[in-house]
Amino acid sequence: MGPNNPLTASWARDSDVCLWIGVSCGPRHIRVAALNLPRMGLDGTIPQHMGNLSFLVSLNLRGNAFRGTLPAEMASLRRLPVELRRLGRLRVLSLENNRLTGSVPPEIFNLTGVETLAFTNTSLSGELPKDLCRRLPKLTELYLSWNGFYGRVPEGLGECRQLRVLSLSNNGFSGPVPRGIGNVTTMEMLYLGANNFTGLIPGEIGNLSNLLLLSMERNIFSGPIPNSIFNISSLVSLDLSHCGVSGKLPSDLCSNLPNLVELNLYYNDLYGPIPSSLDKCSKLEALSLRDSNFSGPIPREIGNLTQLKTLRLFHNRLTGEIPRELGKLQQLEQLHLAVNLLTGPIPEEIVNISTLTLLAVTANRLSGSLPMRFGSRLPNLDLISLETNLLSGAIPESISNASKLTYVNLGNNYFSGTVPNSLGNLRLIEHLLLHGNNLKGLSFITSLANCVFLKEFWVHNNPLNDFIPPSIGNLSSILEIMLASNGTIKGGIPSEITNLSSLVQLDLSDNDLAGLLPFELGGLRMLQGLSLARNRISGIIPLSICNLNNLAAFHLSSNQISGSVPECIGNNSVSLRQLYLDSNRLSFGLPSGLWRLDKLLELNLSSNLLNGSLSPEIGSLKAAAFVDFSYNHLSGNIPNAIGDLKNLINFSLAHNSLTGSIPESTGNMLSLEMLDFSHNNLTGSIPSSLAALVYLRSLNLSYNSLAGEIPSGGPFENFTSRSFMSNEALCGAPRFQVPPCQEKSSHIPKDRKNVILAVTIALAISFALIIITLVFFIVKRHGKKLNKVPTEQDSFTTPGRISYLELKRATGNFDKNNLLGQGSFGRVYKGVLENDGPVAVKVFDLEHEGSFKSFDVECEVLRSLRHRNLTKVITSCSNLDFKALVLEYMPNGSLDRWLHSDNCFLDTMQRLNSMLDVARALEYLHCGLQTAVVHCDLKPSNVLLDVNMVSHVSDFGISKMMGEEQSFSHTKTLATYGYIAPEYGLEGLVSTKCDVYSYGIMLMETFSAVRPGDEMFDGKSSLRSWLSDSVRDGIIDRVVDGELLSSEDKFYDDKLRCLCSVMELALSCCADNPEDRIVMTDAVGELEKIKLQFLACSSTRLPVQDPKL
Repeated sequence: MGPNNPLTASWARDSDVCLWIGVSCGPRHIRVAALNLPRMGLDGTIPQHMGNLSFLVSLNLRGNAFRGTLPAEMASLRRLPVELRRLGRLRVLSLENNRLTGSVPPEIFNLTGVETLAFTNTSLSGELPKDLCRRLPKLTELYLSWNGFYGRVPEGLGECRQLRVLSLSNNGFSGPVPRGIGNVTTMEMLYLGANNFTGLIPGEIGNLSNLLLLSMERNIFSGPIPNSIFNISSLVSLDLSHCGVSGKLPSDLCSNLPNLVELNLYYNDLYGPIPSSLDKCSKLEALSLRDSNFSGPIPREIGNLTQLKTLRLFHNRLTGEIPRELGKLQQLEQLHLAVNLLTGPIPEEIVNISTLTLLAVTANRLSGSLPMRFGSRLPNLDLISLETNLLSGAIPESISNASKLTYVNLGNNYFSGTVPNSLGNLRLIEHLLLHGNNLKGLSFITSLANCVFLKEFWVHNNPLNDFIPPSIGNLSSILEIMLASNGTIKGGIPSEITNLSSLVQLDLSDNDLAGLLPFELGGLRMLQGLSLARNRISGIIPLSICNLNNLAAFHLSSNQISGSVPECIGNNSVSLRQLYLDSNRLSFGLPSGLWRLDKLLELNLSSNLLNGSLSPEIGSLKAAAFVDFSYNHLSGNIPNAIGDLKNLINFSLAHNSLTGSIPESTGNMLSLEMLDFSHNNLTGSIPSSLAALVYLRSLNLSYNSLAGEIPSGGPFENFTSRSFMSNEALCGAPRFQVPPCQEKSSHIPKDRKNVILAVTIALAISFALIIITLVFFIVKRHGKKLNKVPTEQDSFTTPGRISYLELKRATGNFDKNNLLGQGSFGRVYKGVLENDGPVAVKVFDLEHEGSFKSFDVECEVLRSLRHRNLTKVITSCSNLDFKALVLEYMPNGSLDRWLHSDNCFLDTMQRLNSMLDVARALEYLHCGLQTAVVHCDLKPSNVLLDVNMVSHVSDFGISKMMGEEQSFSHTKTLATYGYIAPEYGLEGLVSTKCDVYSYGIMLMETFSAVRPGDEMFDGKSSLRSWLSDSVRDGIIDRVVDGELLSSEDKFYDDKLRCLCSVMELALSCCADNPEDRIVMTDAVGELEKIKLQFLACSSTRLPVQDPKL
């Protein structure tokens, strides 16, 4: 307690305890009977001596800051017929909203006199005792919500015959809801939401004739809602939202629910018509059936629910017109009908509901004009969204009478005429979105000077055909986003625009703007996105642009900009991700500051007049994925440093005057998909290293002076003559339409042949004698050494290997503290080598059957592999008694750890990148080698992450190398349950399709954070079937990891579509028939498309959906 706490003065040692604040004493024994200290600012741990208060009847400590574990001594607050004889009388124990840890001590459940037990939001965990009701026979209220309890709810809960309140929501309870709960007929409030309950909702709940509130939302139930629930006439609130139920609602839904005030059934697979009997729930105030599959018209009978305040029917398939009868709902505050198939006009009766605060009919097929008095009788309206309909006509002047509006979205309709100046009377407006209409003129901007809270202003995709008035500088000082692209705006950019000091995004692209770039743009220090592309802007890029330290995207393409690229552009190295200056008149050389943009992702300087050479510093653009210098006047050699651009996907130097040869280091650009060096003066041969670029899909080396053989391996198998046109000295395969290469002469003089033959025979005899001698000594020593601990002498190492003693020192004598993990064939330790730093040491358990073969297989496979997404083997140590591989150390551990540990988290982009890494590794194993390799045990624990969070596939202990003529092989099944392809598990049939199946399962696990072996899956269901059903039913948001999506995200729908594409790809990997599964090359392409889509809806580009709905 602090000095200002009222308890400090009250709880004086020399005063009567019974007079202390929060303390009550019994009238008979003058002993402490109650401690009621809620929200008194207490902290520390709950003292063990609390158990000495043997007459305590009520203990209320909720809303404080207690921490630590719950002392078992509190169980002394009861009658104990043992030596303590404390004869406690505790009836109420409330510790809500504290920061306790651990589980509830078992002794607490021996407080036989307790009636109320309240542990809400205390961070406690553990399972409930099966005999809870027998141990707490007088229990009437049990509050355990917002904790970490798990396991099954005891079936014996039905024995708590006096229980009135049961609150178990927001925990980790699983399994079915016990049917015995229907025996607790005294129950009034039942909270089971936000758990992992499965199975059917028990119909026995319908026996709870006194139930007032039933909350079972956010669970994983299946099947229909039991009709018996709709017969609980006492119900006031029913919440079964987002819980997996399906089927149709009964036509007499409300016949026996006369007291129902709140009905939430949203986010389920409910379908069919909305029952017209809803009007019999005459006391209903809140109705939410959103995000389901309801169809047919909106029942006119809903207009009889005169108490209704909230009506949410959005994201269904409702048809017909909006019933005029809804205008009778004179207490309605929120009307949300977005994303349906509604037609016809907006009824005038609707806009006469004076209590409305929200009106949203986005994404329907509504037509006609808005009522002339629209807004006149909506004094409380806060949000209106009419986006994406077929509405037309003028925007009514009367809309400004809705003076409390903060959000107006009229976008993507057919509104025409000028925007009324009366919008300036909306003094509280924050978001004004008028995009995608037929509106003209910008003079109304002057009136918006009164809108001092304006944050977003969208007028793009309108035929505005006007000048930007200087009064734009009078707009709100907190304006963050202004989008005015594709509006035929003409004239210059007024310097007054730089008064908008809070601007984060400014898009004036695709207009007819001319003149110079205002130097004052450099004053917009908060700017992150600036797009002025496709205008007629001229002059130079002002140096003040370099002052925009937060600028992430700068698009100035297709203008008439001249001069040089500013040297100071390197000042934006921390923030800049996209730089598009293409299709201008920029000249001079490339500034050295350009190479300081080490976080730049996209760079386009094509179609300019740039000259000079490419600096070796180009290698510093290590993050770049897209670089285009084509159609300039660059000369000199292509620097070897381009090999450092390992993340580059698209690279073009076409149509320049470059000379010299193509650097061999080009083969190090492992992510390349498109490479264009055409129309230059390049000479020399095509480097064979390009055959290692396994992702290369497009190559253009035409119109150069290249010579020699065109490589034939790797991606060259898919190229045609179009990649090599007009290189007269090239030769190679006929499909390239070049001459065949001449074979080198193999003639050797006769006398030289005799010498070679003699030397060969002598070497063969010597080699045979050495082998015989070695075999003799090995056989002789084998029996003596079989059970001996390895020594330095035993661990004789060939060059490049490492000794047993070196590994012993590196791992601290294989200390348990250095143990990184344990698998079927051995253990992996962290070690530190003197010269190589940290490594991972995989020690094989030679007593395990198959470990010798596992070591040999892993050595055989890994010695032939080189790929950035495969674990690198540094060296090995092998003799009869000890076998180990020394691997590259991965400091960020396994993907499994990042998916399933409480203290680790990967966002969507990190998960996409990780799974792309794995897909590329598999593509290389399956398609990039002469002999395909099947991993056979792909799972998250076998994917390791390096310091840069790049994923590496590891553990090839049971992998198979397929012969050139083999498409499958038979083997013993050793892979991990849950990830095994059906043909592998049942028949031992191995092919590359087995890895594809495992990859699909791992893709599901990565984006759902649910293991395939989770206890939620019984013999009839699996991760694959669960996800397949969700994709089919359009409820993918229920299976995606909840941490990846927020319903408040502006781009929620776009991101959800991307994640749906991921899950669809996963399912195409997991087809039952191996022939129906996608190949990894196509999987890589699909995942890259998804990644680009996700980047698009996560960047500064325009969102598809309403940012506020």
